[in-house]
Amino acid sequence: MLHLQLPTDPRWVNIAEMNIEDILVDHAYCEQKAASSCISLIVNFFDFEEVVDTLTPVVAEEWGHFERVMEHLKKRGYPLGKPRKDEYVVKLSQFVKKGGSRAQQLTEYLLMNALIEARSCERFKLLSKHIQDEELKKFYYELMVSEAGHYVNFIELARGIYDKEKVNARWKEWLEYEAEVLKGLELRGDRMH
Repeated sequence: MLHLQLPTDPRWVNIAEMNIEDILVDHAYCEQKAASSCISLIVNFFDFEEVVDTLTPVVAEEWGHFERVMEHLKKRGYPLGKPRKDEYVVKLSQFVKKGGSRAQQLTEYLLMNALIEARSCERFKLLSKHIQDEELKKFYYELMVSEAGHYVNFIELARGIYDKEKVNARWKEWLEYEAEVLKGLELRGDRMH
């Protein structure tokens, strides 16, 4: 369903489990950024009613995820800590095509967000299947299902806003680029991406 071209290195989940405090902190910021990204899309593309209607509940859901991650941090006695630069998202944002119509610009951001949600979904699935902490296993399963829904929201919005065939062709380019980005990133267990 996700069509990711390169699966996460299976060693990531073991490294992540050994660094669960760092993963939870990074995850909290990922959820905060996901909510902020949706808000930015709503504000910048307010004239696309379907974007406002579809993404408004996603903002609330992503913020709810942030709150839930915070609960897991507090339960374990971990502080939030400071945010870290997300090299993965920085690299993806460099692939966004500039210019074109507003619909084309919006499509680029929708596809980038779809890709981030797809990778998050894949990582949550790995955590839900392989970590020992039963509470976190269940938590990450629930988030995997939610992120899959967000991924679909972004893809379907893009296909409804712009030419479907062009969106599908561009989506393939995004998937290929993301695989190259992943190959070039150091395998780190203290980051969600």
